[in-house]
Amino acid sequence: MMDREVLDTLTRALETPLISERAETSDVLVLKAEPDILQVLPPARVIARSSFKPHYDALKARVVRLIDLEDGALPKTPLTIILPPRQRDEMRAVFARALIAAPEGGIILGCLPNSLGGKTAEENLRAIAGETDSIAKNKCRAFWAIKSPAAMDKTLCESWIAIDQPQWVAKETLISRPGLFSWDHVDAGSELLADSVPEHVEGLGADFGAGLGYISREVLRHCPKVSAMHLYEAEHRAIACAAANLRDHPNIDIHWADVTRDVPEVTYDFIVMNPPFHTGRADQTTLGQSFIRAAARALKPSGTLWMVANRHLPYEAELTANFKGHDLIEDDGAYKIIRADKPKRAK
Repeated sequence: MMDREVLDTLTRALETPLISERAETSDVLVLKAEPDILQVLPPARVIARSSFKPHYDALKARVVRLIDLEDGALPKTPLTIILPPRQRDEMRAVFARALIAAPEGGIILGCLPNSLGGKTAEENLRAIAGETDSIAKNKCRAFWAIKSPAAMDKTLCESWIAIDQPQWVAKETLISRPGLFSWDHVDAGSELLADSVPEHVEGLGADFGAGLGYISREVLRHCPKVSAMHLYEAEHRAIACAAANLRDHPNIDIHWADVTRDVPEVTYDFIVMNPPFHTGRADQTTLGQSFIRAAARALKPSGTLWMVANRHLPYEAELTANFKGHDLIEDDGAYKIIRADKPKRAK
């Protein structure tokens, strides 16, 4: 969900004469789109690109025109709005792709809280566009550039786009790309969970919030009685990376999915997960609790959940409500490994 302050600042930018002329009379391309954008733009004029499944589904339900995520081409629109992602290299690539695709005279508009780097984001856009303008309100910054082929740095655009590609990371043990969770290394929590799942685990397993597929890969490598792994991941940019990282394991099935809505019930013998606790730019600790409820629904009556979480996150009450038992398997001071057994069924 977009912060109210971001929406208010974006609204103010859309009211400036230069931008309002385009916003009120033409299609508007929105990149890294979130459904809240429809509070300031009519759905009929929005062309959206969103790789996050819950946002994609919500936009689709509002009959917004959505860009095929397998197609890298962007339409030429007089106005492009970007809701910049957190990670620097992904953000730069989004700016670069938008600027290259825009027609001459087209406007690229971004909006970001100051606490998440609004000023730096504007500097990045200025570096490739040549000149920017901006307004500040509610500790947020809306900033924009007008495309001028003579002023833009096309070489820098192309170099930023080249960086935002699937690539080897973690000492060339994983394929990843900027913007994904823990994109350039194996995070300590996932590594701890992979080491904690015992070799005797068996049957059909699922990985909720699978990301790059690291945990599933380690389970398949070290648990010979596992028949298959189903991976569920909401960020489309991770899907191809997970497939590459699990290319040696034919017994997998990877789904671009919203774990809280798109997972079958009473299906799995075990589930592993390192649940996220933020969506987009905003922290949201209730998301992990939603993952726990989804896992309870998806497990067979005798099923087991193995999960890792930051030590301070309050998941125990949710585990008690949804499982007949749960145990703290490991606590290294930063992360905790929890095993929960036998999901409770609603009566």
